[in-house]
Amino acid sequence: MNSSKEVIDALNSRANKKYEEVFIRFFKTGPGEYGEGDRFLGIRVPQIREVAKDAQELTLTEIQTLINSPLHEVRECGFFILVLQFKKLLKKAHQNEKELRKILNFYLKNAQRANNWDLVDLSVYNIIGEWLMLPFDSEEKKNEMMDRLAKSDNLWEQRMSIVATATPIRKNEFSWIWKYGTIHLSHPHDLMHKAVGWMLREMGKKSKLDLTAFLELHHHEMHRTTLRYAIERLPEQERRMWLSMNNNIKQ
Repeated sequence: MNSSKEVIDALNSRANKKYEEVFIRFFKTGPGEYGEGDRFLGIRVPQIREVAKDAQELTLTEIQTLINSPLHEVRECGFFILVLQFKKLLKKAHQNEKELRKILNFYLKNAQRANNWDLVDLSVYNIIGEWLMLPFDSEEKKNEMMDRLAKSDNLWEQRMSIVATATPIRKNEFSWIWKYGTIHLSHPHDLMHKAVGWMLREMGKKSKLDLTAFLELHHHEMHRTTLRYAIERLPEQERRMWLSMNNNIKQ
């Protein structure tokens, strides 16, 4: 596939009314909910990935058309294609700095179009997270990029700043989760409570010592949901201990 129209046609051919109705409820699209007004075709993720795989050569102009779509799965396909292109370039990163940077900047420009948690989670650690581990920018510049996301008034950009830490965590680099996990501890939204706890749990898989150190510093101020996610893989006795020390926090 060489055009956004072909991609959209391929996605439309896979539309399923039954799943559309399920997704409308699952992704909280009602008035006042975080996905308010979003529209769906009812396509499952593996099918979207199939379409994206066949459209890896799309230009950024064509991908922009997909990302601008009011339909959730069309936007999702656009982000999947971006991820595939970025991953391909990563194989020879030092030869492809210019192209990698171009995709990064395009992604950042369109960050608010990843306007639900799944669109953030499927893309951000594969692009921004990978960029954090590349040698092309100074730590100061990377921190500026992450700070801009973390301090945004947009929930999805805020979530990007925490879920992006997944890639450094997997490579045993914990400074990013320490910083942005701490920054977002007092965030009011449930989607951020879960995301921070999720990333802390990922750190704990790599280093229980680091997770324990983080909990010792912050258990008293962590939202109950964040704490539950963070300690999920600890032995039951330890989970009970941390929860008992956090019982002044409302669920």
